[in-house]
Amino acid sequence: MSPVFAHRTEAGQRLAQRLLGLRLPHPVVLALPRGGVPVAAEVARALGAPLDLLLVRKIGAPLQPEWAIGALAEGEPEVLDIEERTLQACGATRDDVLRTLPAHRQEIARRRALYLGGRAPLPLQGCTALLVDDGIATGATVRAAIRAVRQRQPQRVVLAVPVAPASELPALRALVDELVCLSAPECFGAVGRHYADFSTIEDADVVALMRRFGV
Repeated sequence: MSPVFAHRTEAGQRLAQRLLGLRLPHPVVLALPRGGVPVAAEVARALGAPLDLLLVRKIGAPLQPEWAIGALAEGEPEVLDIEERTLQACGATRDDVLRTLPAHRQEIARRRALYLGGRAPLPLQGCTALLVDDGIATGATVRAAIRAVRQRQPQRVVLAVPVAPASELPALRALVDELVCLSAPECFGAVGRHYADFSTIEDADVVALMRRFGV
């Protein structure tokens, strides 16, 4: 399978072109760190919209951390999304999920302090909340993120990603007002397979991008 995108910046530029045609009212771009930030920065720049972050942590299965059994998203209150079918499939329990929460809360707090200087989330009431990531694999983190955004009462919620598995889109589309996905292959694999350059995004990269938007 040949990569669809050269890198996250190019993916963000292509996503922005699609979103410009929607003429979204009062957009606020919400990136999922860390990989979603370079994509979202291009979208925010093209739309002339403010850029903020939605901090969410994937909860991995015991002994198989890449296998998502849930996700925790910041919010008032925080949002915990547990993948019941995956939980059963890997032999994990809800207690396994609950034991991880203090560490994930600590990491969310660390990232908010580092990336945003502790700044409160931007208000979303009356706005189009435009949730952006570099791709979706299982959908666990983005489902938690959508729930967290919904409770902040935006006028609309739009999910925009460069790539996601075709099998995940119907369920995700039901959770948002609009879903924009540039590539939805049947045979997906991992998000990184769809990028020629899928280099790790470091904390310093996120801080630098946010500073360009006055954070």
